Amino acid sequence: MGSALLPTLWLKREVDAAIRDTLDKVLVLRFGRTADASCLHLDDILAKSSWDISKFASVALVDMDSEEIQVYIDYFDITLVPATIFFFNAHHMKMDSG
Repeated sequence: MGSALLPTLWLKREVDAAIRDTLDKVLVLRFGRTADASCLHLDDILAKSSWDISKFASVALVDMDSEEIQVYIDYFDITLVPATIFFFNAHHMKMDSG
């Protein structure tokens, strides 16, 4: 899925560990699907910018088709694909873009 340059998280425990262990950096989680053209386009953008933002952010891809990930999809009420969620020091960052 996605990019060979960005890690893909398939299991709930992998997502939990990424959120818990990413300290003093913003964690960017892209929730999406393998076959979605919009996801692949966003993955390309994230992969190209990941080195530039590496001092203050880490990026990972999350496969929405994984059964274990459904708990996050429900919790964050993800309805649009792709969805990008930001964390800082294990806390979800809410953004108002409207």
